Amino acid sequence: MKQKKAWRMVKEIINEAHIVIEVVDARDPIGTRNKKLENLVKEKGKKLLIVMNKADLVPKDWAERYKKESEIPIVFISTRDRKGTGILRKKIKRLAKEFLDEEDRVKVALIGYPNVGKSTIINTLKGKKAVKTAPIPGYTKNKHLIKLSRKIWLIDSPGVVPIDEFDELVIKGGFPPDKIGDPIRPALRLIKRILETRKEALTEKYDIRDFESEEQILEAIGRRKGLIRKGGEVDIEEAARYFLREWQTGRFTLFGKEEKKEEELVRDFDKILAAVERDLLLDPRRILWKFGDKLREKLDSTKRVGIREIECFTVGIATGFKKCDSALKFLEELTGKHVLASECFGKKWKGVIAILE
Repeated sequence: MKQKKAWRMVKEIINEAHIVIEVVDARDPIGTRNKKLENLVKEKGKKLLIVMNKADLVPKDWAERYKKESEIPIVFISTRDRKGTGILRKKIKRLAKEFLDEEDRVKVALIGYPNVGKSTIINTLKGKKAVKTAPIPGYTKNKHLIKLSRKIWLIDSPGVVPIDEFDELVIKGGFPPDKIGDPIRPALRLIKRILETRKEALTEKYDIRDFESEEQILEAIGRRKGLIRKGGEVDIEEAARYFLREWQTGRFTLFGKEEKKEEELVRDFDKILAAVERDLLLDPRRILWKFGDKLREKLDSTKRVGIREIECFTVGIATGFKKCDSALKFLEELTGKHVLASECFGKKWKGVIAILE
């Protein structure tokens, strides 16, 4: 009954929305995308956009390749790092254009599995705590609208895609592997998903290179971990339980050996921004004229950034970029806001002062 009720809610949201955003975990796109949901959106003739959250945890080249191969438009974002939110805003506005002449309100719905980050994305788009967030499936109880712009509104609702199948519930951590009567079926399903998404993960983790089936992979994992019965046969059930435990606990992921390149980012300019706020300087030229010498002293390859809310605007300073456009884009992604006015300075290494809203 809960499954039917959840799907009924999802269908109601799809019917009400003009644009549906399916929120997906970038670390497991196949596992957190839902074909039934996507087909329902297409059948209703609604616009569909996939938002891959937690993109900071996957390699950029893989993300770009996955995006190019998708038939459905995809935006990669990281709500933790506030990256990609400016791109998401622009994409929503672009999709909403065809409805703006006919509708007083264009409604955008965010739907996805539990804990993929729906409420956090709403908060990021709004720019303040528009929705409470909690790591509890279905935390958002009552459906209501949140204003994104004059004509574009977000539908805040449970929007939770139910997990229909037991195997999927196991893969998503709903049951401990030791309490499952038949762990082989969900383990094989998980292996198939990994092969479709990024098979290199199996080579990196278990050095498995030659195989003809998912069963052979599971057997190779068991042999590698020494899960052998008397007579030399692999204990397939124990191998399946071990593999599911590794996945559920995060010890094995699609990008287990990918090293995320952390770029040095220094929070700076507090004194300058305090003076800007005190004097209410909301003109980038005036800020550069008054503090230009101090800002140029820090121009090098280290990325430095300072942000401050002043009145109803955001003042941002960013240095250490080769191009001014890159610095402005960085500030937009960091704040989730749009540049209204800016001033660029520097030669080899550049900096920008921007007023954002």
